Amino acid sequence: MSGKRNARGFTLIEVLVALSVVAISLAAIGSLMAVTTRGARGVGLHLTLVETTRAIITALPERDQLVTGDFSGESAGHRWRVDVLPFYADFVDPRQAAWMPQTVVVRVQSPSGKMLQVNTVRLRRRPAQ
Repeated sequence: MSGKRNARGFTLIEVLVALSVVAISLAAIGSLMAVTTRGARGVGLHLTLVETTRAIITALPERDQLVTGDFSGESAGHRWRVDVLPFYADFVDPRQAAWMPQTVVVRVQSPSGKMLQVNTVRLRRRPAQ
């Protein structure tokens, strides 16, 4: 009878081992969830930054009205600055071309401090002489 009585339950050591395995598994799952949540939040913030930059680039003046200089502002809590500069390159002869290339640099900074910069070139028709 005493042999059957010992085989009916779990020992304290078996219970402790099972609890420690469960605790380690839950800790691993919790850290994975935290990393995933942080990554998803980072992607969301980056997407907002990209969309704000796209909206600013879309709202730039037409190519004939885009003059050399800089201007800045704020949109949806994001600070932005646009610099329009002459485009210099060895392969562009400014006297021959009907179009003048301009460098457009758009910098957008999110409220969290992250910054995105987009450099592009726009062509402007040379004024008739």
